[in-house]
Amino acid sequence: MPLRELPDPDHLPALDPRFVLSRPAEGLGDAPPPRILLLYGSLRERSFSRLAVEEAARLLRHFGAETRIFDPSTLPLPDQIRGDDHPAVRELRELSLWSEGQVWCSPERHGAITAVMKNQIDHLPLSMGAVRPTQGRTLAVMQVSGGSQSFNAVNTLRLLGRWMRMFTIPNQSSVAKAWQEFDEQGRMKPSAYYERIVDVMEELVRFTVLLRPHAAQLVDRYSERREAGLKAGAPAELARAAVA
Repeated sequence: MPLRELPDPDHLPALDPRFVLSRPAEGLGDAPPPRILLLYGSLRERSFSRLAVEEAARLLRHFGAETRIFDPSTLPLPDQIRGDDHPAVRELRELSLWSEGQVWCSPERHGAITAVMKNQIDHLPLSMGAVRPTQGRTLAVMQVSGGSQSFNAVNTLRLLGRWMRMFTIPNQSSVAKAWQEFDEQGRMKPSAYYERIVDVMEELVRFTVLLRPHAAQLVDRYSERREAGLKAGAPAELARAAVA
């Protein structure tokens, strides 16, 4: 199955426990752990976007979230398989439906996101019948670069998040010269880049919990009610089904 196991899930050597809020969303909403899906954009054996996502997943777990990392290595190209009848495609869509929030991290290649990253997003349709796999979810965007710091990839991911009807949080992470930021074991070194990822994950947990009780109402649309023949007396039913 295309789920990647998280190594050393509870080991956070770069995190200073003196300044950590173990539950950054405390007081903002109900108790169930936020469900976060993480996607990365490189198939290299030492993929820095994957390593950054793994650091993000460890932090999210520490903040009380439930995380799943999708492995894109077996994902076919869009329209390659008739009817998208492929186990990796089905798994990705099921994970998106399961999630309440997502993290997208891509390398920047030729000033844009990678094909591996876009391939995953292209396999997430805006709608599957009455269900929308991304609508109403929160989103945090990250990128890694081999050279100087850039924001081309995160800007593109923000555009895609808007297109997929997601709530992209204000904060973001861009790791420059990523090859310098990880040790031989693939763990991120203490740095301002790591601290930014901590900030982003804290914010993602807060926004996910804060929006949770309002997700259906926030994506309720006149045009969809009209198309479905739902009168204004019960406006939330269609939207509730879409984000369930």
